[in-house]
Amino acid sequence: MASSAITRFFIIFTLLPIITHSIPFVLFHGIADGCSKKGVKNFTESLSKWSNTQGYCIEIGNGVMDSWFMPFAKQTEIACEKVKNMSELSEGYNIVGLSQGNMVGRGVLEFCDGAPPVKNYISLAGPHAGEAAIPLCGSSFICILVDDLMELAVYSDVVQEHLAPSNYMRVPTDLDAYKEGCKFLPKLNNEFEKNATYKERFSSLQNLVLIMGDKDSVLVPKETSWFGYFPDGAYEPILPAQKTRLYIEDWIGLRTLDEAGRVKFVNVTGGHLEISDDDMKKYIVPYLLDEEAEAPQNPILIESESDSDATSFLSRKHSGQQDLQLNINILHRL
Repeated sequence: MASSAITRFFIIFTLLPIITHSIPFVLFHGIADGCSKKGVKNFTESLSKWSNTQGYCIEIGNGVMDSWFMPFAKQTEIACEKVKNMSELSEGYNIVGLSQGNMVGRGVLEFCDGAPPVKNYISLAGPHAGEAAIPLCGSSFICILVDDLMELAVYSDVVQEHLAPSNYMRVPTDLDAYKEGCKFLPKLNNEFEKNATYKERFSSLQNLVLIMGDKDSVLVPKETSWFGYFPDGAYEPILPAQKTRLYIEDWIGLRTLDEAGRVKFVNVTGGHLEISDDDMKKYIVPYLLDEEAEAPQNPILIESESDSDATSFLSRKHSGQQDLQLNINILHRL
């Protein structure tokens, strides 16, 4: 009897190290999208299925319209309260941000007092260092209104308070106006008035996964997905993250994370928000597991091995609704 009990104990004990569990994740979608849209629903459900964890898409206001016209300070405030009121997240959670949704996700991470801890942060096509060009999306009423508002001056109070994308516009040849008028990105990146709490929260991440599409033409420059950007005062050359002041001076703790080996710079084949199922499983799913789960053994810079013509999950599922990729043209406002 004693021998049998010892055997059972030994089997259970030896199995414990390989038993892992997942913590929940929340997803913040991009502009012109919504949690009820087919693409976002399928994306969230697929990640939940593959990681065997619960995923929640957090909607801000009415989704599509508020993603255009609600300033990010308000969007972040709403998201913060929702996160704090979700008992499922009380022990910690992961964040997945899609394009502009990364502004909300990072706002929650850095600004949300009393929120549960964020373990891993996975960003797909996030404009982290800013956006240097204004996307035009066609001739619809919303697009005409957006263009008219931008014409008024991107850093004016009226535009900043009524057009969300203006909150992360960083025109490199107009930095005085940016410093004076931009209402969100300078605070998010701890650029002018340094806040130790924001840096502490950002640098507390276990992993920061930054995914860039190699053919992304919506983000200008596409390297903003990796915190790369233009130098102050010019549109060339494009600086890698490690050559920017944000990194060198460690405004938000990106350098701290990177030097600790906790930043993954991932390059995938495709345009804005395009990512194959295989790359989702390889570069996102491992970081939706808890800290005891094994992440892939990657170098700091990761190149996707997916075939260049692989069908992307988001572009396949969104039926033309994905974020800013609405057959747009990019126009510099110098």
